[in-house]
Amino acid sequence: MPKLDKDAAVEVKLDSAAGLLEQSLTDEQRRGLFEHPGMRVIAIVELASVTYTGHATSEDKAPQVKLRITTAEAAQDNDQAAQVLEVARAMMRRRKMNNTLDEVGPGGTVVEDAVREALASHPTEVEYEHHQAQQDARRGRERRSRIEQHG
Repeated sequence: MPKLDKDAAVEVKLDSAAGLLEQSLTDEQRRGLFEHPGMRVIAIVELASVTYTGHATSEDKAPQVKLRITTAEAAQDNDQAAQVLEVARAMMRRRKMNNTLDEVGPGGTVVEDAVREALASHPTEVEYEHHQAQQDARRGRERRSRIEQHG
């Protein structure tokens, strides 16, 4: 991996593999985004660098990194959207307070309290797994309790 000068500005591009983002959108959101240009959907995404392009020092081009969305979840209602936006605002406030808003690279963006507060009404991983186990058990009981009639 090449090392960059501390002051080098890196151009960021998204690659075309957006399947995870598409899967996280409801049919209504996808249709709305198509029918209403400018419509917005709030989402949480995880990005991973997949390729980079360095340029010779004699070229007048910025280095580029291409990112891929590896995890995506779109807010499904106004309350979720408001929570995600509040977490984003809290992260920005922290960066402003730490004077890292304009920094390239890792900065002080830890906002555990805001995240914990925003996620308080959402199920935990353990609660989700319990729900899934209950659903699986219910489906198993339904299969066993069906009476088939043969004529």
